Amino acid sequence: MNELVGVAAAAAISWLNFVVIDTWMGLPEKPGVRGADYIGRDIEKRGGDLAGGFFQGNIVCSPDASAGTLLGAIGCYLMGVPEGGLVAALLVFIGNRLCADPGYAGTLGALSITVIIALASLAGMSPGLFVAGMVIAITTIQGVSHSRSSRLLGAIARRMNRYTDLK
Repeated sequence: MNELVGVAAAAAISWLNFVVIDTWMGLPEKPGVRGADYIGRDIEKRGGDLAGGFFQGNIVCSPDASAGTLLGAIGCYLMGVPEGGLVAALLVFIGNRLCADPGYAGTLGALSITVIIALASLAGMSPGLFVAGMVIAITTIQGVSHSRSSRLLGAIARRMNRYTDLK
């Protein structure tokens, strides 16, 4: 498989994996910690969406599905499938408990990407493609434009009935 095509496909798959899991687990609904509240409200002040800002703040402040997906891909790259993904899921689970995070989005992200990588390997996609793809996926949410990406995340939250009630 062409590496550029593989990285682009892995980025799209990884992006969908972590955004759907994090939205489904309620990241846009409310800030899990004080830092996520500050980030979300700051993004809203700069023209972004509050729910999308809470989503972004939550993934900065605790190991949610974005971190789980990245660490799962790295674990699979370093140790193989499924062992590396399972070790990554365990480490993310421990990280969630250390952060007093009430959810399991990070653990679910690591486990789901392990399954995805195992299935994608049948089509010739290596775990390394998913490591690069996940870095690109996180960059589209956190590194390009906070206000624009927060509006996209807010629209996704509305469609999944996970939009915030907070003002």
